[in-house]
Amino acid sequence: MLHLDLDTFFVSVERLRDSRLNGKPILIGGSSDRGVVAACSYEARKFGVHSAMPMRLAMQLCPEATIIKGSHADYTKFSMDVSGIIKEKVPVFEKTSIDEFYADLTGMDRFFGCYKMASELRDHVIYHTGLPISFGLSINKTVSKVATGEAKPNNKIWVKSGSERSFLAPLSVKKIPMIGSKTQQTLRGLGVRKVQTLQEMPKDMLVQIFGKNGASMWEKANGIDRSPVIPYSERKSISTEQTFNKDTTDINRLKNIILAMTEHLAYQLREENKLTACVAVKVRYSDFNTYTQQIRIPYTSADHILIPKVTELFDKLYDRRLLVRLVGVRFSSLVHGNYQINLFEDSGEIINLYQEMDWLRKKHGDRSIVRAKALGVNAIRTFNPFKGDTRVSKTE
Repeated sequence: MLHLDLDTFFVSVERLRDSRLNGKPILIGGSSDRGVVAACSYEARKFGVHSAMPMRLAMQLCPEATIIKGSHADYTKFSMDVSGIIKEKVPVFEKTSIDEFYADLTGMDRFFGCYKMASELRDHVIYHTGLPISFGLSINKTVSKVATGEAKPNNKIWVKSGSERSFLAPLSVKKIPMIGSKTQQTLRGLGVRKVQTLQEMPKDMLVQIFGKNGASMWEKANGIDRSPVIPYSERKSISTEQTFNKDTTDINRLKNIILAMTEHLAYQLREENKLTACVAVKVRYSDFNTYTQQIRIPYTSADHILIPKVTELFDKLYDRRLLVRLVGVRFSSLVHGNYQINLFEDSGEIINLYQEMDWLRKKHGDRSIVRAKALGVNAIRTFNPFKGDTRVSKTE
């Protein structure tokens, strides 16, 4: 089982775009009071900065860091490029996030040698994308993932069959996937700091303390993991959300934001040759009550069809008496296909307009051309920096 992880992926992409960032502490994320760190460079981590940390705190720890909002279009492009390379080179692979992959190389040792094949794949990714990438190779996913973490930055580790327990034994228990900070604190209270101690504990004792998770924890600590590589499948929905720096009842501003969201998501559909048949809008008020409305529609990726539907759903949800904290738009039931012209409502001018607008966005950036009402709206992101899927709260 091969595990691959692009090192500080967002930072690496930004450095490919601007070499002046090399060697400097970089923070990717929102810069407002509610902003969080989506990613940070190794130089910033030396100051105690980590992902998901409030940006305000990160800047206190590392005031000389450069803050970059990040580019969804660039990150998605590079992620797809890497996915394409892996897909061509391995029998089956699993994409667990925007920058993390597993590949099942079972049987490849008979032809190439799994370590040689993994090394050549890594070299191929680096050569064709310029991105640093690390890998771990072992007989299962858990040990491979831990090995990748130990290999970083930009390196590789092969844990040979039979040496899993000895490889894991000297490591901190926090290196084991599924052991978070709370579980680590509980284990520390029991005097368990190294994986070796966990390996030597009776399995039943861990079950008594942690329930069924205790059994899984013991198995992972002992290098046992039977989970298969799940073949990569394309997403079935695309969405974006925006959390406001200050709750608002400005109806014009809210409508302009959801218009910008819809316009951006529709462009993403067309870029990926997809259509949607289900539109949803989400509104969260200052009291944290959250409401969602959705509607089924004929398959489409056209702004002039999607924007009225989204606006209609928002009007049903909006309560003028309450401050709004968050709004979101989601397209689901995605299928492959190009926009089908409506013979009775569309015109050649509209289709040509979409093609020209999309060409400009692809060449100059997805915010290079927008509707006038969307001009005041900050860049919309449609990825989750922590999971790699398409649901993210963007702080304005």
